[in-house]
Amino acid sequence: MKKTTQKIAALIAAFSLTFPAYSFADDAAPEPANAPAAESAQAETAEAKTPGPAVISTGTANTIIKPDKSAPAFEMLERIETIIYGSKREGGLLNRLNDVERTIFGRELPGSLTERQTALIDFLERGTDTQPSVLFKLSVAEWGVSQEIHPTWPLTRRIDAMEAILEGANQPGPLVSRLERLLMKLLPEGIMATQFELPKETIVKGILRDTLTVRNVKVGDIIILALNEQIMVGDMLVAPKGSRVFAHITTVKPPRSFGRSSVIEMEIDGVEVLGPYVVPVNIGDAAKKAMEADSAMIGAAGASLAGAVLLGPVGLAGGFLIRGNDKQLKEGTLFYAQTSEATPVTAYQVPSQISPLTQPGGLAPQGTRSDPNQY
Repeated sequence: MKKTTQKIAALIAAFSLTFPAYSFADDAAPEPANAPAAESAQAETAEAKTPGPAVISTGTANTIIKPDKSAPAFEMLERIETIIYGSKREGGLLNRLNDVERTIFGRELPGSLTERQTALIDFLERGTDTQPSVLFKLSVAEWGVSQEIHPTWPLTRRIDAMEAILEGANQPGPLVSRLERLLMKLLPEGIMATQFELPKETIVKGILRDTLTVRNVKVGDIIILALNEQIMVGDMLVAPKGSRVFAHITTVKPPRSFGRSSVIEMEIDGVEVLGPYVVPVNIGDAAKKAMEADSAMIGAAGASLAGAVLLGPVGLAGGFLIRGNDKQLKEGTLFYAQTSEATPVTAYQVPSQISPLTQPGGLAPQGTRSDPNQY
């Protein structure tokens, strides 16, 4: 089995000089030093010794996710298909896996179903101790092109969009070759991940992508917000604008008699950083101070601030109260949170020659932390 997995790794490496080669143990792929808990018992044991951020499935375009309790907890092939295409495919497992490999590499790889899927997950999401994952590199390239990323888009669409911007038309070939070509044009020196500790109380600003009402959400629904401003600490890009911010609905109450308000309570859970990993967040004093500092400017611009999140007892618990006859939590509403603890992450150290991208007009973007003691 070890020889088979090493053969797969060699074939994967042969398709791209800029993407990492992998070497697997008999039972599981090696984890990066700060990797999250994986599905194997070996990864769970390692995580117990070295806590780190969580990893979640990428590529969903849904703003509101309705949990399906009947579905298996983890389907590796569906996860891969969601990353590549945006949703699962129909058909037999082997045929679906063959299609995925042809899309990514232009050919099928040898090995068992489990070996091939494990190799793909590591290649796409996890990377190694020395090389970041495909999704890490794709996000950095996307940020370099448009100053924001689109993690809810599938890999196929993200690469199509970058080709359209840089080259004017989509190009033929497997995805890995197309991405490598774009990376060589954008950042020929390569993209490396840097181990970095994201400070406690780093501010996270999430913006609602769609309007929420008491009719279209229920308790337990997962809500995906977009990061409204990139998270940078010095020259370390931790999370580009557009990164996903996750929340969940804790309470939903329709309008009641005697003019009593509709209620939606939503708790902010985490922000997805380059990796892609999810760093836990909460609502505290630093987030409140950031909101107060921004409120005059944002209010004058006509944007909606979720002030109740921070200024009332419900807000301190992470909820939002829809008051009176207003039954909507409108698209564009801003929510403020902060990282719960100092957290090890993988970040991109922005080279000096492109650092002006992080400071348009010579000013750091609102919410950027060049000073960990800013708030």
